[in-house]
Amino acid sequence: MVDDPRDPENPQVVWHAHSVDRSGREQLMGHRGCVVWFTGLSGSGKSTVANAVDILLHQRGVHSFLLDGDNIRHGLCAGPNLLEPEHGTDYAQRFGLGFGQLDREENIRRIGCVAQLLVSSGLIALTAFVSPYRRDRQRVREWVERHGNAGDFVEVFVDTPLDVCESRDPKGLYKLAREGKIANFTGISDPYESPQSPELHLDAARRAPEELASQVVDELIRRQIIGR
Repeated sequence: MVDDPRDPENPQVVWHAHSVDRSGREQLMGHRGCVVWFTGLSGSGKSTVANAVDILLHQRGVHSFLLDGDNIRHGLCAGPNLLEPEHGTDYAQRFGLGFGQLDREENIRRIGCVAQLLVSSGLIALTAFVSPYRRDRQRVREWVERHGNAGDFVEVFVDTPLDVCESRDPKGLYKLAREGKIANFTGISDPYESPQSPELHLDAARRAPEELASQVVDELIRRQIIGR
């Protein structure tokens, strides 16, 4: 059945191919595009390592962009409390994202779509999100590779034990979660499903962020995403 383009409730959505394709953009950039998906507990060091990778790539003349969990929650995936003052309660409740399982699923879906667009533009998209559920990460992988190539999604597990993350607690979130003041907190009241076969497994409890960042860059070189 074909959607009726005259029906505003059932619009016809057609994909439009662009005259400048991904390969042309990658040729201009001088490297391949991909998603480097950092996942791990809050306080594991995801953002710190991703930032360090971004610096190393920039120094090499590689075009990258970092999508960070907190930054995205200020705009693209803002919560009801941020949307309500400008858009009203109904809008905020419908489109604002909290931290329940369905909200997390939509949060990761939106990020995956943006990351895929960055890859299509020839960029290396670095993402730093807890992304606690394997199914959500797998869906992003499938989306990115369906609209690109196999190998476009590089999952990086920033592996830091819960007790280490909790001892760091840079935002005081674990303390609040233990006190019952934050609901749906990964590692305390919500589960974290660690990757079963990530492309890269980082020992973030015993290695410095700069060393871990070098491991990520070395992996991108090994995969021939960037040159030596």
